[in-house]
Amino acid sequence: MDSAGGTQAAVIESLSYTLAAILLYVVSDWLLQRAELAAARRFKHRNVIFFFILLGLSLAAFWIIGMFQVPV
Repeated sequence: MDSAGGTQAAVIESLSYTLAAILLYVVSDWLLQRAELAAARRFKHRNVIFFFILLGLSLAAFWIIGMFQVPV
């Protein structure tokens, strides 16, 4: 692959991970809010719960993105 193709692949990879991270942040926040609404209260350690929601979704999403990456 020429250097232009490698650069383009790197840009696409960076964009895919960045867009996934933004989407995961929004989805994690939404899920936490829905859980608090279902419980009818705000959770005491909501930042820890948010972290674990985000961590689980991130691991799954980045694994899926990695499956579609072409080795360089």
